[in-house]
Amino acid sequence: MKKMLKKITVLTLACVMLMSTVAGCGGKGKDKPITLTIYSQLANFSGEQTGWSAQIYLEKFNVIVNVVPDQDGVFETRMESGNLGDIIVFGSVGGDYQNAVNAGLLYDWEADDLLHEYGPYIEEHCQNALETNRNMNGGTIYGIGHNLATSTEDIDKFIYTWDLRWDLYKELGYPEFHTLDDLVEVLTAMKELAPTDDNGKETYAIGLWPDWDGTMVMYVKSMASAYYGYEGDFQLGLYNQENGEFYGALEEGGPYMTCLKFFNKLNQRGLIDPNSMTNTYEEMKQKLLASGYFMSIFDYSGSMIYNENHVEDNRQMLPCAPLDARPIVSGLSTLGGNRVWAIGANTEYPELCMEIINWFYTPEGTMTYNYGPQGLCWDYDEDGHPYFTEFGEQAYLDRETMMIGDYEGTGTFNDGAFAFNNTTWTLSAENLDSNGDKYDYQTWPSYQIPAKSEIEQDWRDYTGATNKQEYMEGRGIYLVTPISTYQQNKLEGEMKTKWEAVTDVIVTYSWRAIYAKDDAEYDQIVAEMIEQANAYGYQDCLDLSLEQSAIRYACEQELK
Repeated sequence: MKKMLKKITVLTLACVMLMSTVAGCGGKGKDKPITLTIYSQLANFSGEQTGWSAQIYLEKFNVIVNVVPDQDGVFETRMESGNLGDIIVFGSVGGDYQNAVNAGLLYDWEADDLLHEYGPYIEEHCQNALETNRNMNGGTIYGIGHNLATSTEDIDKFIYTWDLRWDLYKELGYPEFHTLDDLVEVLTAMKELAPTDDNGKETYAIGLWPDWDGTMVMYVKSMASAYYGYEGDFQLGLYNQENGEFYGALEEGGPYMTCLKFFNKLNQRGLIDPNSMTNTYEEMKQKLLASGYFMSIFDYSGSMIYNENHVEDNRQMLPCAPLDARPIVSGLSTLGGNRVWAIGANTEYPELCMEIINWFYTPEGTMTYNYGPQGLCWDYDEDGHPYFTEFGEQAYLDRETMMIGDYEGTGTFNDGAFAFNNTTWTLSAENLDSNGDKYDYQTWPSYQIPAKSEIEQDWRDYTGATNKQEYMEGRGIYLVTPISTYQQNKLEGEMKTKWEAVTDVIVTYSWRAIYAKDDAEYDQIVAEMIEQANAYGYQDCLDLSLEQSAIRYACEQELK
C-alpha cells in the first residue's frame, strides 16, 4: 500500500506539472508551492531561503525552502519528534548520523526505485560514493557524501596559502625566511614600513577572531596545520597523516604549543590586534580591508577579501610561505566526504527531495551553487569551456553586488547563497558538462588573465606562478589528507563532561597566553593551563584521542 501511495503521489505531481505547462507563461505561479525543510548541521542561517536561490528553487521545483541550523538541542528535539526534516545535511558520519540510521529516521534511497527514477545523475556518476554509504549502513543507501572527485590522483584547493602583503615584502627586498621565528622578523620590519592603516589607526601583523574556536583556539591549531601539515580538526590535538602519530594539545614542544608561542611572540612585538579575542569575523574583515593587517594563513581571510579592493592602490596579499612550511591539503576522493546528504524517512515528498539533491550533483547544480544563475553569471563558450560573464565575475568577487536581470530585486549575490552550506563535487573535480575543465574558476581557460596590478605581476615574475594553487603545488612541500572511512566518535556521559571542561580550559588559557606581556608571564599562564586541564581529566581526553587516531590511521591504510 505504501508503494502504491507513493506512485499515486508521483502521478499527482506529474499531472500538476503538466497542467502548469498547459497553462503557459506564469502558470507555475498559480500552483501552491511546496515548503520543504532542510535541516543542516552546517548551516549558519535560520529561516526561509531568500534571494536568487529562492527564485531558482521556485522556478525549477516549485519549492520554498526553510533552513533549520543545528543549534543546541535541535538534533535531540527533532529525533524525539521522529522527523529530522525533508532533506538533511549531517556534519559527519559519526554519532548523530548513525543514531538517525538506527532510529529509522532516514529514507532508503533504493526503496521504490527512488534513486533510479529521481536521482539518475547520482546513480550514473557517483557509484563509489553510494557504495561507501551502503557499506557503512549494512547494505542500505541512506545518503551520499560531499566533496566528490572524478579522480583520486589530484589534490583539492589549498586554503592555507600564507597570504602576505607582497607590496611591503618587495619593499623590504624579498627577505628569505624559513621558520616561524624568521617570519616574526619579517612582520616586524613590515610594521616599520607601514605603522598605520588607511584610517590612520595602528597596523598589526595579523588579526584573529574567536568565533570558530572549538577544542582549541582555531587560529592556533590552524597555524599548526599550515606550518606542519597536520590535521587540526581531529580530537584534542594534531594528527600526522603520514604516520598516524598524534600530538596532544598540551604536549611540550608539540605543534599546538609551538604555534601558541609564535602568537605570543607577535604580541610581545605589538603585532597582534589587541581586539583579536573579541573580534567577530566581520570586524576582522573590515580592519583587513583598511590595510590593518599584513598576513593571513587562509586565503578566505586574506587575499580573497583584500585584493580586489586594492588593485588601484597596487597593494596585494599574495602567497609567500615560510620555506620550511608544508601546509595541509585534502586529497580528492570518489568515495565522498564525511558530510552526508540524506532524506528524512517521514517526508511527504521523497521524490522531490531526491530530485533536488540530484540537481545539486549535476554540473548545472554545482556551478549554480558556486557561481550563481547560468546565463547571468556564467556559461559555456562554443568550445564547451566555462566562463564568467562580466556581471558574474563582479558578483563572485564582491558578494555584496546587487542582482540584475531576471533576478533583479532579490537582493545581493550573497543574499542568495544557498544556506544549507554543504557541497556536492569538490571544485577541483572535473565538470563533465565542460570541455575537460574543473569547477574551479581559476583553472578555466577564460580566466588565465594578465595580472591585475604591477605588484601582482611582480609576484608572478618572482615566484614563476600565475595563481595561488600553482604556487602552492609548485613548492612541492605539503601533506595530503588521505581519503578515509573513519567515523568520528561521539562523546557521551562522563567523557563528554570531561572533554568540555578540558577544552574550555585550553581555549581560555590559550588566549591569555597569547596576550602575555613577556616570557615569564607566558610560562606562568601555560603552567596554570596544564595544571587545570590535568585536574579536569586531560589525560583521559588524550588517551581517547590516541585511541581514535590509531583507528583512523588503520582505516586510511586499509584504503591505500
